[in-house]
Amino acid sequence: QSLLAGQLPAAWRRLAPDTQKSLSSWLLHFRRRHAQYVAWTQEEPAVMWLAGLHVPEAYITALIQSTCRKNGWALDRTSLSTRVTTFTDPSEVTSPPEGGCYITGLYMEGAAWNADDVCLKRQDPKQLVVEFPIIHLTPVETHRLRLQNTFRAPVYGTQGARNKVGVGRGFGVE
Repeated sequence: QSLLAGQLPAAWRRLAPDTQKSLSSWLLHFRRRHAQYVAWTQEEPAVMWLAGLHVPEAYITALIQSTCRKNGWALDRTSLSTRVTTFTDPSEVTSPPEGGCYITGLYMEGAAWNADDVCLKRQDPKQLVVEFPIIHLTPVETHRLRLQNTFRAPVYGTQGARNKVGVGRGFGVE
């Protein structure tokens, strides 16, 4: 019955990350997720599509942990630095960054990104949700992190302001 109504069947919903997508949107998302996982078996993507991961927080945690091991840093004294890049499409990125990773698949509600001034701006009329440009995530030692003119924003894994497993918030970026 759900298929006829264009909704995700309950049996599928129990096995998939929390979503509010219609069946057609969910299928497009599923195909893109599958393609990312298949490509990832060959090599890590230059740009990771966070929305395509079942638990994006786990990927970010692994990034931080592997950087700490590589550099001999204490895990509890490591933070995540974020920088919005000038890239707007993953095809523009030819290789991963030297440190950290590039991510895509984040959206803003109630604001937009001003690429010329490299800052947030008021949303354009009738555009409640806009896609963020590609972001460079870099683990850094907390004492080396310098935050100036930054805004701490929560990042959620779903439209319902929850993470992918359905509870609380995802993570914060500055």
